[in-house]
Amino acid sequence: MATRRQMAMVRTLRSLAPLIPHADALDVLARAGKGTLRDLSPAAGIWLALTSHVRHRYTDYDHLLGEGYDRDAARFFVIEATEQQLAEWGCTRSLVEEPEAT
Repeated sequence: MATRRQMAMVRTLRSLAPLIPHADALDVLARAGKGTLRDLSPAAGIWLALTSHVRHRYTDYDHLLGEGYDRDAARFFVIEATEQQLAEWGCTRSLVEEPEAT
């Protein structure tokens, strides 16, 4: 039986990335339930787990780290590929925050 938190995480993921494949969704949910992510709100934990999953599985991030790039530099170089994968899943959020109009 799923806990309230687990159900909230599933709802959050479905809302955030409605087209995510089932296998990827299971991986994201598992990641969001581990370590320090489990101490965050469902929304924060799912977002961080989702972006981490995409970065590691669908980009050259790990290769760049292996080549000696630090985390920030590697993330910079894969942001476009990460955004593209999130968009393919209908993601309603972006890694790149648009500045507010004033």
